[in-house]
Amino acid sequence: MRIVLVACIFAVLASPLHASVASAQMAHTGDIFTVDISTEQPAIAVGGTVVPFREVTLSAQLPGRVKLIAGIAGDYFDQGTTLVALDEDELLARRSAAQAQLNAAEAELRNAGVQYSRELWSPQTKVAPGGMGMPNMFDQMFSRPAEDFFGGRDRDAERSADLYASSTRIEQARSAIVRTQSEIQAIDAKLRDAKSLAPFAGVVMQKFVEKGDTVQPGQPLVKFADLTWLQVEVDVPARLAQGLEQLMVLPAAATFDDHPEPADVRVAQIYPMADVQRHTIKVKFDIPRGVSKPGMYAKVQIPDVTMLADVRRLPAIPSTAIRYRGSLPVVYIRNARGRPELRMIREGKRLSNGMTTVLSGIAEGDQVYANPGPNIMSVTVSAQ
Repeated sequence: MRIVLVACIFAVLASPLHASVASAQMAHTGDIFTVDISTEQPAIAVGGTVVPFREVTLSAQLPGRVKLIAGIAGDYFDQGTTLVALDEDELLARRSAAQAQLNAAEAELRNAGVQYSRELWSPQTKVAPGGMGMPNMFDQMFSRPAEDFFGGRDRDAERSADLYASSTRIEQARSAIVRTQSEIQAIDAKLRDAKSLAPFAGVVMQKFVEKGDTVQPGQPLVKFADLTWLQVEVDVPARLAQGLEQLMVLPAAATFDDHPEPADVRVAQIYPMADVQRHTIKVKFDIPRGVSKPGMYAKVQIPDVTMLADVRRLPAIPSTAIRYRGSLPVVYIRNARGRPELRMIREGKRLSNGMTTVLSGIAEGDQVYANPGPNIMSVTVSAQ
């Protein structure tokens, strides 16, 4: 009788303690979910980076000192706005000198034209020598015809040579003009290169120099991008890329660190050549506006057309059951002794109903903790 009474008292005292431990265990381990099979098409998550639709890095085209840099990172500018300007005093001085040479060449051209006209209408070979009266008249009537007759002088040849010399001076003046104009055009091109203009409307992403810095040709100045649309740039394995097509839409296939819900993506560009080292193909996906920011990490679920035969054999678990050890997805399953066991998995596609397909690591019928707490291992072991 005494033994029965003691046993009853022990049972009464122990049962609340056992219930409290069990409730604490459920609070930390969550509900048990039995793994079922999903009928979704198999997909593999591939990591990528959010990039702007258009992005350029403006570099210095000539040496100089930065005298102007517009705004700060994040400022918006219209197309054609001067973003960076270099000091151009030396170029302006060289242009003034070249302009002076051009004016001199044009004056030389005008003078050569006048001399040619004079030689054409009043040849120097017919100019009478100095003197007046009978000596000059005798020279005109007898000396010059005698020189032509006896071959001592050919005045027609001399006139042709004078005309050719005058036309040569005209061509030389024209060549000087063209050469000087070319120098001015080259200086004007450098003056244009001294200013970095916005090639399209966009935002300054990053500045590499400040006002007063001295730069050399090829040195980056600013990074400029069009943020109207964003894309996810992904290096897709070749066997997955064969299932993608241009403008193909993947519903709820992308997840972002700075966006709570999966987003639809559209195939914007598939590069024609694979990477020679990693044997992957670069693919860009369009994403909706306001979903993420440039530089953020994203994961895109790529349909695996090579596993179409296994569509009805992929296990699915609640997305809340997945935890991460670093970048590796893991789950906690209940083993044969009723204790939680850590299991590494290969995560598949996140479904719209809160489930996630699993490519490997668990099988149908496994019991998974649907929402494991941080102390799942310690609480469960102490409850045994």
